[in-house]
Amino acid sequence: MTPLEALKTYFGYDAFRPLQAEIIHSILAGRDTLALMPTGGGKSICFQVPALVMGNADENKRLCLVITPLIALMRDQVANLQARGIHAAAVYTGMSWDKQRVALDNCLYGPYHFLYCSPERLESEDFRKRLADLPIGLIAVDEAHCISQWGYDFRPSYLNIAAIRELLPDVPVLALTATATPDTIEDIQDKLGFRERNVLKKSFHRDNLVYVVRRTDKKEEQIAHILSRVPGSAIVYVRNRKRAQELAQWLNTNIPSPKGRSGEVAYYHAGLTTKERNDRQEAWSRGDTRVIVATNAFGMGIDKPDVRVVIHYDLPSHLEAYYQEAGRAGRDGQTAYAVLLYNAAEDKAKLQKRAVDTYPPKEFVEQVYHKTMDFLQIGAGSGLGHRFALHIDQLCHVMKLPVIQTYSALHILTQAGYIDFEEEHETQPRVQIHVPRHQLGEYNLSREQAELLDLLMRSYTGIYTDLQYVREADEKGKNQLSLSNHQLLVSLAQRGIITYIPRSVGCSLTMTNERQTEIYLSPAVFEKRQERFIAKLQAMLEYADQNQFCREQVLLAYFGETDAVACGHCDVCRALARSVIPEK
Repeated sequence: MTPLEALKTYFGYDAFRPLQAEIIHSILAGRDTLALMPTGGGKSICFQVPALVMGNADENKRLCLVITPLIALMRDQVANLQARGIHAAAVYTGMSWDKQRVALDNCLYGPYHFLYCSPERLESEDFRKRLADLPIGLIAVDEAHCISQWGYDFRPSYLNIAAIRELLPDVPVLALTATATPDTIEDIQDKLGFRERNVLKKSFHRDNLVYVVRRTDKKEEQIAHILSRVPGSAIVYVRNRKRAQELAQWLNTNIPSPKGRSGEVAYYHAGLTTKERNDRQEAWSRGDTRVIVATNAFGMGIDKPDVRVVIHYDLPSHLEAYYQEAGRAGRDGQTAYAVLLYNAAEDKAKLQKRAVDTYPPKEFVEQVYHKTMDFLQIGAGSGLGHRFALHIDQLCHVMKLPVIQTYSALHILTQAGYIDFEEEHETQPRVQIHVPRHQLGEYNLSREQAELLDLLMRSYTGIYTDLQYVREADEKGKNQLSLSNHQLLVSLAQRGIITYIPRSVGCSLTMTNERQTEIYLSPAVFEKRQERFIAKLQAMLEYADQNQFCREQVLLAYFGETDAVACGHCDVCRALARSVIPEK
């Protein structure tokens, strides 16, 4: 089977998009490949097609390991592949080991072509041992900029991929990203152990996307004006949850609804429950909600082609994030707008404060380390491997620490290797049953309570001896706990029949080293990253502040495309065109 035959057979397309064929042939030639493609450029085809070609040619290379940080994206891609008759599985944080084992057995013994996992799964020794037995012919690394210390979203868990390459030395790797500066491009290849430099890059030029910076001290009114002039779906990005909620409420009151009903604007942030986030994303994707006001927790992996405008209320910290978020507009090829609202005095002050908040003094970082250890009651020389729920507000209140800088300090400590701090870590509900089955008749249980206890006893071995994670119901609702049973579990816990710890969303801290009496932050962890962060802030500010050069040219030059021509339709190009037209 040729790549084009696979494309037609499985995906129904008659031709590849630009650069897709080159990437696929590079992988089929066994070459490590870094592919840079703008948002909406069709990255998934670049590993799905070669994996299917390789799998049809060689049973020992039929499986593609896809590493991605987005659980929602895993689920969507697995569902889409299965709908096309392609066997795929996913393993991610929160799955029971039994379900992980079944997924891995299917990949070993069944006709599976794709196994999706998060980079955190690679930390498990058991998982790595299972991978060594699988018929893996290709490793695909999505959002590959996360492995680079110069990337805008560095994640230490991505560094685990290097160990997988050692485990599977002859398997080529395809690294994919939509945003990378020249430094990041080099660092990705180093961190992934490329056998030779091999970068395939599609221009970041988007001829249908109109970049606009609008100077204003009345941002809410500007958003309302833009939404009244540009029909269709929209995303409004803000920096914090409170603003997302308040702005959505204000817009619902102040913009007309083309469908004649309220609720055209919803808000989205990581503090919502999984169900709330999924419901709001799906409503927006269907078009039931026109506008979504969101923090940067929204957007990655979303495949909605008809977004007509992306508005940034606040300046992002870097042009990589801005380009990726703005690029979610106009993926259908039709005209779309990326609008950045800019209040020079206010936004400059905010960016300066962001630099201080993101990289507080080293002495403060060390103070946060020791106060966090004291708060969690971790003694010197202990704690290695233990995981703790960490309530930041409580930590900061008890230890008298500033909240924002404490978050930053914990991330710096993660990059330095002392801890692994995760924001918005979601824990599933846990249940332990205390009353033996033969004694339950003495408790005068309702029918619903009895049925729920019976389901739990049948579904979770060891539920009498320890707290067991219990899962939300799947689509079929089989052998899993539904969230609708929350009140039943509360009532059983109140009677002492069970211990019930409800689902929660919060932060977690894992000790990757035992507690140290002193910590050391190397220049690579602190000063160099601080300098790079400030340089990125400055580039973002210069983009917003300048009005002499084409917006897209400035963006493309930042990503290494120094020979781009002016786009002709951004706000700067239009202003310059008007200025050279002679007066009558």
